[in-house]
Amino acid sequence: MNTQRHLTDEQRHLAIAPFRQHTPNFLFMDDNAPPHRARIVTARLQEVGVPHMVWPAMSPDLNPIEHVWDQLKQRLDDRTPPPRDLAELCVALVEEWNALPQNNIMRLVRSIRRRCQAVIAANGGNTRY
Repeated sequence: MNTQRHLTDEQRHLAIAPFRQHTPNFLFMDDNAPPHRARIVTARLQEVGVPHMVWPAMSPDLNPIEHVWDQLKQRLDDRTPPPRDLAELCVALVEEWNALPQNNIMRLVRSIRRRCQAVIAANGGNTRY
């Protein structure tokens, strides 16, 4: 991933604007990966009016999607037999993604306020999350 690729991907992701208009207190989240923090990416987000969360340098695990990825990986690891090739992996990923319990995802999303408060209380240091 480089800045230009991220910016191109970001253009597609900026289709979030309609969602943002219907979601009170919408805040865009990412981590501090260099392509995400490039001036051109930050400028584009500001240009289209996407409010952006200030992200602590040592807290990439704040984003609930990281925990969803962990759940998805565990589900893939538990498959018997495991996918044998790329085509089977693609099918397995879609199946497992669709089978992820929505209540787990919502629980993670609802925990973001507590996660942020814990990071603030720890002055950006480690938390139980």
